[in-house]
Parts: sequence; C-alpha cells; structure tokens
Amino acid sequence: MENLTIVDHPLVQHKLTIMRDKDTSTASFRRLLEEIAHLLCYEVTRDLETQTIDIQTPMGPMQAPALKGKKLVFASILRAGNGLLSGMLDLVPSARVAHIGLYRDPETLQAVEYYFKAPTDIADRLVIVVDPMLATANSAVSAIDKLKERGANNIRFLCLLAAPEGVRRFTEAHPDVPIFTASLDEKLNDHGYIMPGLGDAGDRMYGTR
Repeated sequence: MENLTIVDHPLVQHKLTIMRDKDTSTASFRRLLEEIAHLLCYEVTRDLETQTIDIQTPMGPMQAPALKGKKLVFASILRAGNGLLSGMLDLVPSARVAHIGLYRDPETLQAVEYYFKAPTDIADRLVIVVDPMLATANSAVSAIDKLKERGANNIRFLCLLAAPEGVRRFTEAHPDVPIFTASLDEKLNDHGYIMPGLGDAGDRMYGTR
C-alpha cells in the first residue's frame, strides 16, 4: 500500500488506545480526537512548500521561512469529520474550510450526498479531506469525486482509522490521492464497520446512537 502513510508516533498511538476503549467518555473521546488531529496535521502538512521572507526580529533583520502560495483547504466529511477539523484549525487557523455532507445508506452502504460547500478557488489550493474512518471508502471516494468535479487537483486524505478493504477501494478510485492514518486495522465486519476499530466515531463524539 504505497499510497498509505501510517502515523505511528507514540503519542498518537497512546491517545488512540484510550479512544478505542468502550468505557472512554464522550467528553474524553472528543478531546482526544482533537488532540490527535493536532499530531496528524503535522504529518499531513510536513512537506508544504515554503519561501524565504524578510522580517525584523527584536534583535535585527533576518530572512526566515514562511508558507508559500495560497492557504490550505480543510474539507470535512460531515458529521464526524468535524472532530478532526477542529484540532487542525487550531494549528492552521487561516485555512479555508469545505463541508461535504454524506451519509451511508444502511442497506447498500453507498454514500448519499446531501450538502456541499467549498471555496470557489479550490483548484488553486491544497485540499486535505478529513474523516475519522476509512471503512468501505464509499463516502471518501464520493467526497473526492465531488471535489475533483469542482476543480480540485491537489488532494490528500486524512483519517484516524483505516481498513484494508477501504484503502484498496480508495486507491483504485483515486490513486493520485495519498492517505494518512493513525492505524490500519484488521478488516471490515459484515456491517461495514472497522474491526477492532472503535465503534461509530460520530456517535462516540456526540453521544448519539
């Protein structure tokens, strides 16, 4: 899986272990997801292009690196993607935000779109799509389809957990989009959930069933 980067930093793995525990509270789960988002954001933006600019420190002039080009777009797949989005915006508060509303049909497991809103100049920006789970990949593939239809051509996908089936499906559909995740789990069960996983990320984040 050459297109896949697993972020195995000890802090990421420790926080993920606590999140997997079924007894972790909603408040703790939400806080940990935001904290992990900080760490994952470092990795997915590690190779951003920089340029040298002139600044004045309290001690004198210098040349220093700064991000080059237009700001990023974080594209959240609703609703669970907003859990990662919050932490990433802490690090890059100037990023533009896109929202992609998709839900998984419980019978077909296919993604159904109900909302899409993104910056008009999305073709000129790096777009980082966020969703905690890459399970069947139907939602992720559909989200990338929608972004490409609107001109996005520089895209990365960031998730908390991935299943091998989802990675394969995603890579077949969008081989040009790299995937960043904290864990590649064992498999999907018959209902399309990641095993051993952590349950439904949206439900655990918002305290719903």
